Amino acid sequence: MQPALHITTHVLPGNKIEIQIPEAKEGDTVDIFVLLPDKPPSKRSSVLELIEQIRSKRPFRTTENIDR
Repeated sequence: MQPALHITTHVLPGNKIEIQIPEAKEGDTVDIFVLLPDKPPSKRSSVLELIEQIRSKRPFRTTENIDR
């Protein structure tokens, strides 16, 4: 089994990352895998969902009620 190293770091300005690998020597070839965190789904609603939410909070009105 190949040795592995798990490092957590922060994204630096310019969307760059910097890591230090003490076990490697200068000139060694390494494979890098970057796992991005899951992002929660957007809380933005579509226009249709917004209209449905507004309708659900108000009592249903008939055409006659609106005309009065």
